[in-house]
Amino acid sequence: MKDYLTNLLDNALKNLIEDFDKDIIQVSRPKQIQHGDFSTNVSLPLAKILKKPPLEIANEIIKHIPVSLLIEKVEIAGAGYINFFLSSEARVKLINKILMEKEDFGKSSFGKKQKIQVEFVSANPTGPLHVGHGRGAAIGDSIARLLDATGWDVTKEFYYNDAGAQINSLALSVQARAKKINPGDKDFPKDGYQGEYIAEIANEMDGFRGYSDENIDIMEEIKNLTILSSDEVKKDNRPLHIEDLNLTAEYSVKFLRREQDSDLRAFNVNFDVFSLESSLYKNGKVDEIVKILIKNGHTYEKDGALWLKTTSFGDDKDRVMRKTDGEYTYFVPDIAYHLDKWERGFKRVINEQGSDHHSTINRVRGGLQALDNGIPLKWPEYVLHQMITVMKNKKEVKISKRAGSYVTLRDLIDEVGCDATRYFLTARRPESQLIFDIDLAKTKNNENPVYYIQYAHARISGVLKQWGGSKESLNVKNGDSIKNLNELRLIKSISEFPEVVVQAAEELAPHQIANYLKDCAAEFHSYYNDTKFIIDDKNIMENRLALIRATQFILSNGLKLLGISAPNKM
Repeated sequence: MKDYLTNLLDNALKNLIEDFDKDIIQVSRPKQIQHGDFSTNVSLPLAKILKKPPLEIANEIIKHIPVSLLIEKVEIAGAGYINFFLSSEARVKLINKILMEKEDFGKSSFGKKQKIQVEFVSANPTGPLHVGHGRGAAIGDSIARLLDATGWDVTKEFYYNDAGAQINSLALSVQARAKKINPGDKDFPKDGYQGEYIAEIANEMDGFRGYSDENIDIMEEIKNLTILSSDEVKKDNRPLHIEDLNLTAEYSVKFLRREQDSDLRAFNVNFDVFSLESSLYKNGKVDEIVKILIKNGHTYEKDGALWLKTTSFGDDKDRVMRKTDGEYTYFVPDIAYHLDKWERGFKRVINEQGSDHHSTINRVRGGLQALDNGIPLKWPEYVLHQMITVMKNKKEVKISKRAGSYVTLRDLIDEVGCDATRYFLTARRPESQLIFDIDLAKTKNNENPVYYIQYAHARISGVLKQWGGSKESLNVKNGDSIKNLNELRLIKSISEFPEVVVQAAEELAPHQIANYLKDCAAEFHSYYNDTKFIIDDKNIMENRLALIRATQFILSNGLKLLGISAPNKM
């Protein structure tokens, strides 16, 4: 309808002015339904061009807008705003379009099947996923779903930092626990990992003697992920030589990768590609990009280290690439990894990460620019989320015993469920601080927004079940009976869904879907509370049922974009 009205206004303006910028025609939705379904202020910018009062211009524009079956009336308000009120025919077309397209309503082809990669979570394989990873998972996965719904060819990717000092610390921690050296003991590694999961890894690896079905299944899963070669894992399931640091590191990473993957599947998150930092060293890509950067003259030696001139690309200071001990700093493999993304054909890449990664943006982008191979200046794009405060019984929850020092994603899923966790983690702008109130998330009333939305969907199922007719047969033949204020407000709300999806995808902002669904559910509940649906007048009854059935598709489609279920019964 926005496009339709924009074209009508465009043709009308051609009768008033020969040459104008079409961008001055802005069609929006008024907040108050009394002000119409759509509105434009085009007469205001035209007043400066035509040297006439906006009110006079608005009247002239209206004279040149042709009669349309989709427009009931056009009014002028205020200093020259033009308000459009849609006809019952337009409402009929909308409801029937939703009922015909069903799960596809709201989808579009704006992306034109262009390749796009969304990288998110990318947690270090050194422990369970924490709630910050969970927020990244919920936001990143929802962004990918939005982009897919708007016509992009989306690849979801997880990057494992499975190399460097952190992995060495992980292996040393596992070895210590296997020797019954506990956190706090003088011989425990200084930077060791202290959660109970370290003891679990040590027990599985070192004491592999019980041969329980559970242990064997775990071992088989780890072998199936495998980096370990068959000759490194003895066929008779004897102990795995925990004194071997490299083998312990590989086993521990596998164990934690398997656990993280299990948590993500429980969170309704799946990935298309997993990439390993270690592979960039093994295939020589890290050394390759270092050679290119040196050749291009963007590096220098100082104090025994190799530096990258990142100040040439907007950074506040130059950065060390290779330390005095010969090891590369963490952003060097990041540059190699992003070059690999570019070479795989992703001309658009979105990285969803925690706000603590903000300082790496200039380094990675600067390194890519220094390669001088045509990568755009602002590539890749970043969505950074703030961390989370978890509250329970009005007190902050800081520690999970198993993780040792933080609340895990699995803690939240077990406590409040996948749906509530996903909704609460996406309901605010990523850059906003988030307080996750466990008590609210568990509440089964209207104060809990995800419950409120799902309950609207379930209520509609209840009405349709009570009716007992064929849902597939529902449609609106005459919209004249759909005219009370609650109906008009609900129709206005569901009609906005495609625009909200496009805007949320363009702005990489799934919180817009979360907020829209809450508002749409509120309009439905108001309608439900004031309306009888199973009545004697068959035409009015079926019109009302068609409207709420269309609303049900909107709620279901919106929840799916957030990875949340749409229950038929609650």
